[in-house]
Amino acid sequence: MKSLFTAGALALSLLAAPAAADPATVMAPGGPGGGYDAMARLPFQAMQEAGIFTDGAQFTNKGGAGGTIGLAEFVNNNKGNDNAVMSMGAILVGGILLNNSPVTLDDVTPLVRLINDTGAVAVPPDSPIKTVDDFVAELKKDPGAFPIGGGSAGGVDHIAAALIAKEAGAAVDKLNYIPYPSGAEVVAAIAGGTIDGAISGVSEFKQFADAGRLRIIAVTGEERVPGIDAPTLKEAGLNVSIGNWRGIIGAPEMSQEGRQMWLDRFAKMHESDAWKKVLEAQSWEDAYLAGDEFEAFLDEEKTRQEQVLKDVGLLK
Repeated sequence: MKSLFTAGALALSLLAAPAAADPATVMAPGGPGGGYDAMARLPFQAMQEAGIFTDGAQFTNKGGAGGTIGLAEFVNNNKGNDNAVMSMGAILVGGILLNNSPVTLDDVTPLVRLINDTGAVAVPPDSPIKTVDDFVAELKKDPGAFPIGGGSAGGVDHIAAALIAKEAGAAVDKLNYIPYPSGAEVVAAIAGGTIDGAISGVSEFKQFADAGRLRIIAVTGEERVPGIDAPTLKEAGLNVSIGNWRGIIGAPEMSQEGRQMWLDRFAKMHESDAWKKVLEAQSWEDAYLAGDEFEAFLDEEKTRQEQVLKDVGLLK
């Protein structure tokens, strides 16, 4: 599914016009309206507004298997393309492990980690579940009869559900977790009563909670989120804290010049007022980490997530 984002009109002379740069090629390895999609589009919106990158971007959405389907297409189609980038996050790290993906983050060029998206635990607006204690009681009673929706299998939402179940003393191996390709579909499922609970990023749930389509009963970070009347899981008595970081990677075999070009652009974007407005509007935490530091973080994150997935029984 493709759309073209054009960053303003270019005045072209018929006789001696300079060649216009090609739009960036941007992969969002998830459905429209989800976290991967926002992480693909909003940095380019901010860069356009700030005058940092105004050559436009062609976006492709390709969801499924924790982002690994989009990752495979991105890697296979963009080798050596300095103009190609992809949004990604913690969910992709787990998706690669759980799906035994032949294409991994070793095949791409790490660029920047941009944000952390605190998770939210939600229920349908008319649910009798009012508190985390109520949620846990239903989960312990019969995990299989209490469907919980969220992002891809093995992603942050799934891990959060498993950690909640484990901490509450419920049977993790009987957890009825239903993965959805995008946050928008999770919202539709919980608003329609298809699932009894849901976990996704605050940035994906808050507007729907404000509109009365779901009710947030807890957040998964270390601190409460402004504008959301809900405790942290730790406040509610569960020793669980987890968030979903997101960022941008570059094409396989991107040149050093291409890598530095994007690092410079994102560094300028990170300092811009346009990006600060995006962070505030999305309720995202600034988690900027660039270049070699981001690459080192990814190596640590692979090891950490593999251990967590084993601890909660999602990976053997």
